[in-house]
Amino acid sequence: MSLGTGTLYVVATPIGNLGDMSDRARQVLTTVALIAAEDTRTTRPLLTHFGITTALLAYHEHNEAAATTRVLALLASGEDVALVADAGTPLISDPGYSLVTAARAKGLAVVPVPGANAAICALSAAGLPSDRFLFLGFPPRTSSQRRTWFAAVAHEPGTLIVYESTKRMLATLADVSAVLGERQVVLARELTKRFETFWSGQPTELQTRLAAAPEQQRGELVILIAGCPVAAATVVTAEAQRTLEVLAQAVPLRQAVALTVQLTGAKKNALYQLGLELGLGAEVD
Repeated sequence: MSLGTGTLYVVATPIGNLGDMSDRARQVLTTVALIAAEDTRTTRPLLTHFGITTALLAYHEHNEAAATTRVLALLASGEDVALVADAGTPLISDPGYSLVTAARAKGLAVVPVPGANAAICALSAAGLPSDRFLFLGFPPRTSSQRRTWFAAVAHEPGTLIVYESTKRMLATLADVSAVLGERQVVLARELTKRFETFWSGQPTELQTRLAAAPEQQRGELVILIAGCPVAAATVVTAEAQRTLEVLAQAVPLRQAVALTVQLTGAKKNALYQLGLELGLGAEVD
């Protein structure tokens, strides 16, 4: 790093319970010259609660380039800057990647100030395997895109962690069931807040429970999905692959997979994943 330059602090803030704000985070946010925040309307009340009066700069996907330039100039002049998200750890499904990358490229110091993170918080209490996991962020908004998205990780043996809007969680659970099957799923909602809940069950079971509980369809949500059972990760035979390749020349991939399952008895998820990897599937006019 260059002498006389400032430090970019990547600061985690509470995801709900304000008691999770660390003393170090408070100290850093108090002493830096500027706080780059995803949404100043969200961050200002947090700072006010802790008596922090540091100036704020909006830093989000719509002004990322201009804000990055301003922050880099401050750092180069010797000023320290903190980066925060609306809640939790920055860069985890939040803006900031471009800023951190640019700062490191210029040899500037980037220092993490760790704290709350919804994905890890949910995993720690979900009761699903935690020795291996894959964080996927937010799934696509449409069902067809989500199903392709989930199919790409159908054979991942580790626990899958997904953020989702509560208004789409019923549809997403339907897609999980359709693509990944009736695996164990945990819904972690409103983490660290007053109405924190953990619901566990298979996707269709959870859909039924949620449909009958409108109050559970509000707030922040983390979905955790059990990884692929070892026995289910079956290797596609040469015969099944050849059948899939031939059929996919004439029909869309999903239909080719269904026909191949009928003809060879191969696993649907394994065939679909293979088809995606090979870029198979006739174009739909």
